[in-house]
Amino acid sequence: MGFLTNEKLLIVGAGGAIGSNMAQTALMLGLTPNICLYDIIEPAVHGVAEEMYHCAFPGANITWTTDPAVAFTDAKYIISSGGAPRKDGMTREDLLKGNCQIAAQFGDYIKQYCPDVNHVVVIFNPADVTALTALIHSGLKPNQLTSLAALDSTRLQEQLAKECGVQQDKVTNCYTYGGHGEQMAVFASAALVDGKPLSEYNISAERWAEIKHDTIQGGSNIIKLRGRSSFQSPAYQAVKMIEGAMGGAPFTWPAGCYVNCDKCGYKNVMMAMPTTIDATGVHFTAPQGTEEEMAALASSVEHLAKMREEIISLGIIPAVADWGTMNPNL
Repeated sequence: MGFLTNEKLLIVGAGGAIGSNMAQTALMLGLTPNICLYDIIEPAVHGVAEEMYHCAFPGANITWTTDPAVAFTDAKYIISSGGAPRKDGMTREDLLKGNCQIAAQFGDYIKQYCPDVNHVVVIFNPADVTALTALIHSGLKPNQLTSLAALDSTRLQEQLAKECGVQQDKVTNCYTYGGHGEQMAVFASAALVDGKPLSEYNISAERWAEIKHDTIQGGSNIIKLRGRSSFQSPAYQAVKMIEGAMGGAPFTWPAGCYVNCDKCGYKNVMMAMPTTIDATGVHFTAPQGTEEEMAALASSVEHLAKMREEIISLGIIPAVADWGTMNPNL
């Protein structure tokens, strides 16, 4: 089969459910034959590799390891789901300290073993601050590292499609921006349903509040339904992100990216923005919305800044003024 590239794709946390789905999805989409599966748990990552071998993907060159030096060396693309998963009753923020420590080590491995990596996608929660931590520690340029945020927007799209009785892909221009957590900002004022403005559907304020709630709690609902956190949807969207970075179809759902923008007023945070990921990295524009939507976004960014200050206080990343000493690109 033809592949987009022959360069090495590293999947971190490959022994888990998200990681194993990412490996299979990347091979089914024909991204690259050269996939390295890395995890600290040997039986799990070994088992995933065996499953991939049994799929018998033509041309595949799948390797697995528990050694970070072997895993990261020569990696050109990386997706990491290598943090602790969220359990029922937990918020993404409950994972903050432990997963940010993992993210710091992840960034250090990039700096040590593959500083010439092309693009990195971070998907373990709380993704906004784990990705920020990884970026600071890695030394990469801001356009080279993104975090998963698309699921909030696809959940909003699903809710609006159900409400309006249309096929999901008929709902367009509905997004969430800011944080990938309880404080995400929902932007639907410009949404179109089969080409018609959403406003024509006359959704009541009470119903709209329910739709927003169900969007924001979409991940929690999966945990309640399946007894474990989402794995198929984050795996698919993360692989589509890296596909864009490899030069495939550009990824146009919102991605978390580093924003330090005087013009739009958001400083030194990793946040979901209107973005495109292509072979030159991630590019963002400023969100446009109603006064209410922009206020929700400002509140979301404020929450992200508080989480940033918390990981600074824990010593996981330095004070903002000192980021440049660890990463001269910031």
